[in-house]
Parts: sequence; structure tokens; C-alpha cells
Amino acid sequence: MTIRQGKLALMFMLVHFLLSQIAMADDKVDFTLPDMEGKPHSLSDYRGKWVLVNYWATWCPPCREELPELEILHSQSEGKTVVLGVNMEDIDLKPLRAFVDDQFLSFPILLAGSQPKESQLVGQIPGMPTSYLISPEGEVVARQVGTLTAKIVRSFISNFEADK
Repeated sequence: MTIRQGKLALMFMLVHFLLSQIAMADDKVDFTLPDMEGKPHSLSDYRGKWVLVNYWATWCPPCREELPELEILHSQSEGKTVVLGVNMEDIDLKPLRAFVDDQFLSFPILLAGSQPKESQLVGQIPGMPTSYLISPEGEVVARQVGTLTAKIVRSFISNFEADK
């Protein structure tokens, strides 16, 4: 097996994992959390777009590794996909802002703290990073515990739309 074939096999395994994690919700999910400036963001504000809700923390190495990919997904989607980064730690705003600036993140960073209310979560967070993919209709269509790439998310969305 060549390196390229190995990478392709890994990508298909990850896409298969995402597809196996589909959890269609009976109801549309919603939450409201403030961003770093205190402005509230509701998940329902983004209806009509794909939304990747990513739960993360600055102290989490896999989270930090994933952030550039999330920025690519957010910034190169032409407004069709939005990333909402939900910070899950008790951290002062000054170091959080510095971290976000150092990472060149343009997607909204929302503040949940280390003990968020259940109403502020899309679903369970068994580890970080955890991401939920929300359809334009507001339904949870996938969950991933662990890192993602922009390519995997785009592929999942394409497959999901083709199956409709």
C-alpha cells in the first residue's frame, strides 16, 4: 500500500466513522452562549447553514491541533458552513483572546465554562474535542469525538446531501 492509498483509506475510515455516528434528533437543537465580547449567539441564528459546533479548550493538545482545520472549514465555505467554537474552560478573557489571536481564528468563540448547563450543550461531551454537525434545518446529523479535518467535514456534508 502506498502512502497515498494509506491516507485515502484513513480518510474513508474517518468518513465511515462519522456516518456511523449519525444521530438524527427528534427536535431541532438550540442553545445560546455569549462570545468573548458578551454578544449572545444562538444556534438557531445559523439556520439555513451547516454548523459545526466544536467543544474545545486551550489546554487540550488535540483541540489545538484541530483549530487550523476548523478555521479552513469556516473561512473557505463561502458562508455555507459555520464553525462555532465553544470554549469549555474557566479562563480569563485576556489569555483566551490572546490564544485566539495567536491561532488566527475568525469563527465565533463562545464561552461555556468548565461546568456548562445541559441547555447550553448540543449533546454529551465525552472528551475533547467533540464536534456536532448540525444540518441547515437545525438537526444533529453527526458527532465526532476527536479531531476532524475540513476535508472530512466537507465530504460528510456532500455525502449527506447526495443521499437526500
